[in-house]
Amino acid sequence: MFYLASRSPRRNQLLARLDRPFRALDLDVPEIRGPAESATDYVQRVAADKARAGLALVADDAQAVVLGSDTEVVLDGRVFGKPADAVDARAMLRALSGRTHQVMTAVALAAAGRHDSVLVVSEVSFIDIGDDAIAAYVASGEPMGKAGAYAIQGGAERYIRHLAGSYSGVMGLPLQQTEQLLQAFGVPPAASTTPTEGVVHV
Repeated sequence: MFYLASRSPRRNQLLARLDRPFRALDLDVPEIRGPAESATDYVQRVAADKARAGLALVADDAQAVVLGSDTEVVLDGRVFGKPADAVDARAMLRALSGRTHQVMTAVALAAAGRHDSVLVVSEVSFIDIGDDAIAAYVASGEPMGKAGAYAIQGGAERYIRHLAGSYSGVMGLPLQQTEQLLQAFGVPPAASTTPTEGVVHV
């Protein structure tokens, strides 16, 4: 069975586009960056941690393959995770305003005795965003729960001047690279099945 180790609605929706039946695992994995851990090492480790935690959760399924993914926004070496509150969200957006930042998304697959992963890095350039516009966007509630305090597929799209890389990767799951990873791992598509079969709760 194929599993997605994520509670993110966006990742569920994106993975469903790849025409593979899967079950979403409801689990919580700590996302704490080590003091000397680079941004690339951090995002890849968290994705792998999620995949391994999901595999442990379904240990009774000997054929299980679990996908874990993590997305982080990085500017000048600083990792912008999910904002703690509205004040934090406004501060993140002010820092990103008028600048080009990186969005790193790591995808990891884990199965018994096997592990593989891919890292996709995209560059996103914001126009200058005024304080009133930032305040209105934060008040909409959309920035909460989003790395870097914005959703490229939502209201923040109006502020993006340029994107180089994977649009779906910035959303949370780079589809082209994930498809290649799934093929290499031997997870076959199933065209005539319902993509999401349910949620497994911890």
